[in-house]
Amino acid sequence: MEIRMKKTSVEELNSLSKNTMVEHLGIRLTRVEDGLLEAEMPVDHRTHQVFGILHGGASVVLAETLGSIGASLYAPATHQCMGLDINANHIRAVRSGKVLGKASPIHVGRTTQVWEIKIFTEDQKLVCISRLTVAVVPKQA
Repeated sequence: MEIRMKKTSVEELNSLSKNTMVEHLGIRLTRVEDGLLEAEMPVDHRTHQVFGILHGGASVVLAETLGSIGASLYAPATHQCMGLDINANHIRAVRSGKVLGKASPIHVGRTTQVWEIKIFTEDQKLVCISRLTVAVVPKQA
């Protein structure tokens, strides 16, 4: 049985962010297609750490947002995705502008999924690479 991605739009997915950390950090999905999700996040006072550069935790929020949304688009309507593990390697500091995240599935199974998320500067320099593993479990009543 082949697992296919649910059809949706960027607008529909962005509307789900209302009153969440995703909205607070200014994360906005920009592209969704089979096997790829993209988003952007500002590098400003909301996402800086105390030394004025992009906080590693903000990069992880962007990565987990992309991977979790992507995983949910491949899960059956009767199931939900729950993060099991995320790791991130921070490659380059960013002080301003925005970063761009690109997520793609490495493994889409019936009970687990693994996603790779790369975050870049606006001029395509690698900032962070992350891997997210999620469990696909039946929804609780």
